[in-house]
Amino acid sequence: MSRPKEPESKITIADVARAAGVSPMTVSRVLNDQGGASAETTQRILSAASQLNYRPNPFARGLRSDRSKTIGLLVPDITNPFFPEVIRGAEDAAGAAGYNLLLSNVVENSKREEELIEALLRHRVDGIIVCSPRLPDAALHKALAPHRAVVLINREAPNEIAGTIVTDYEIGASRAIDHLVERGRRKIAIIAGPRSSFGGKSRLIGFRKTLAAHGIEAQAIVHCDPTAAGGQTAAAQLLAEIPGIDALICYNDLNAIGAMKACRAAGISIPEQIALIGFDDIPAAELLSPALTTLRVHKREMGEEAVRLLLSRIATENRQHGIVIVPELIVRETT
Repeated sequence: MSRPKEPESKITIADVARAAGVSPMTVSRVLNDQGGASAETTQRILSAASQLNYRPNPFARGLRSDRSKTIGLLVPDITNPFFPEVIRGAEDAAGAAGYNLLLSNVVENSKREEELIEALLRHRVDGIIVCSPRLPDAALHKALAPHRAVVLINREAPNEIAGTIVTDYEIGASRAIDHLVERGRRKIAIIAGPRSSFGGKSRLIGFRKTLAAHGIEAQAIVHCDPTAAGGQTAAAQLLAEIPGIDALICYNDLNAIGAMKACRAAGISIPEQIALIGFDDIPAAELLSPALTTLRVHKREMGEEAVRLLLSRIATENRQHGIVIVPELIVRETT
């Protein structure tokens, strides 16, 4: 029988120094492009490192430089199709800048969100991006304060706490209401998503202002989880309790997909009897039958801009604060 293979010992700078016949300090300076060695010595060190398959320890290097070249990214729910596009944009921008991305899934749990923000501090990340945080302002600001640099997506905060990338949901909501009224809809109900959502609160402000400008009151406002199941339950409740609703505006496209299912179960045709609008324009929105009218947010660009803003706050005293993204109304078949 052959003996189990023993794990290979990790090659260190000291090993490279012995092989090259120089001091560990000289190896460190050469491998970190700090100069101080002749061309011949430099080549000997590089050859030794290559032959020994030396791999630097990024964490140890981070301890010495006070930089880990790592960014933390928190999202509320990785299964929500909105967030993978944000993640992709952030990953592309981070990689181009030589940074790694450490992803954490909050699973729509504010307590876990608080714990993960603290955990990323222990991991010595250079900065964090938090998407759609659910914590109340006081708890969120307290959790973020120890971090070197922070950017929030879809949440406002004082400039000394974080840079922000905010979607102007008020304008988006206003455009949605205007569109429905232009289509002759007057009995409009709102599926408003989580009560803790900053974006949800912004949507409601826009809905109420624009409805009032048209002399209309919302038939009902129902809060729910930001999922297809949440939207289906909320829509079923509205359709059962308030006859004659002719339009539903939903917190996001997942809620709208659930609402569409509830309408079908109730024998209500879309858009003939009821119009339906979502938010976000996830990839599935245009594949539905009928295709979903929604407010498009450029999610990948949001992730890219979040990383750029964070890196500027990590590297300099430049405290650029807010970037505002205006959603675009995409009219399809549900209105």
